[in-house]
Amino acid sequence: MGRVTARRKVIHIRDGAVTTRPDTLVAEEPLEIRLNGKPLAITMRTPGDDFALAAGFLVSEGVLAEASDLLNIVYCAGATADGVNTYNVVDVRTAPGVKIPDISLERNVYTTSSCGLCGKASLDAVRTTARWPIADAPPLRIAPELLASLPDRLRAAQQVFDRTGGLHAAALFSEDGELLDVREDVGRHNAVDKLVGRALQNADLPLSRTILLVSGRASFELVQKAVMAGLPLLAAVSAPSSLAVDLAAETGLTLVGFLRGTSMNVYAGGSRITPRAAAVDG
Repeated sequence: MGRVTARRKVIHIRDGAVTTRPDTLVAEEPLEIRLNGKPLAITMRTPGDDFALAAGFLVSEGVLAEASDLLNIVYCAGATADGVNTYNVVDVRTAPGVKIPDISLERNVYTTSSCGLCGKASLDAVRTTARWPIADAPPLRIAPELLASLPDRLRAAQQVFDRTGGLHAAALFSEDGELLDVREDVGRHNAVDKLVGRALQNADLPLSRTILLVSGRASFELVQKAVMAGLPLLAAVSAPSSLAVDLAAETGLTLVGFLRGTSMNVYAGGSRITPRAAAVDG
């Protein structure tokens, strides 16, 4: 099985002194996702939680919505000449009767570790394929003080980041601030897919009473994944994109950016933030 980290020799220079020493790096390897035996996508990821990653990816694609939609996920034989399994190819088998969107099968998607599904930037596509409208009832009411406490708790849970400094993370919190799950990956969107895939496998979708926190920026793809999982609130420690804000406003998602210390910007869905701190109408 692929390792989460790797060791490489580096030349270290500090204050003019030159030394050679080993350094711990985050591992990055390709993962091919097949759907019912047909190649669908290749993503660059940190090995680990590959089945959850594939399941979460297919939730965001509108293929899977419930645990019963998933028949099984298996590793396929790798591409080495001697037939040794590289654990870099997975095949997702859907249950009989699960409808497969044509758009997903007509394209082979290459997703990098930084951008996710670049090019699939259609508000209409997300709106029409989302299984669950964001309808938290009763609506979440989150105090800004609770949100402000979450980045430090996420950072404390990043075990591999402490060794490499090279991983993104995504975490699910309850509406009371309890850490429910955290996943790390070289790609932001992969970390979210791993969270959502685990939730699908545990029959916890939709995630209608939870908060998603990501360690970087909030792209359109991350908002898309939050919407497809039924999440009502996405917070990021960095900036959102314009299309991310548009999609959040279209779907009713609360989108928080620049969550640092006691400061934050609420770009959409401000009604879920305690009224005294919200300056954006939901």
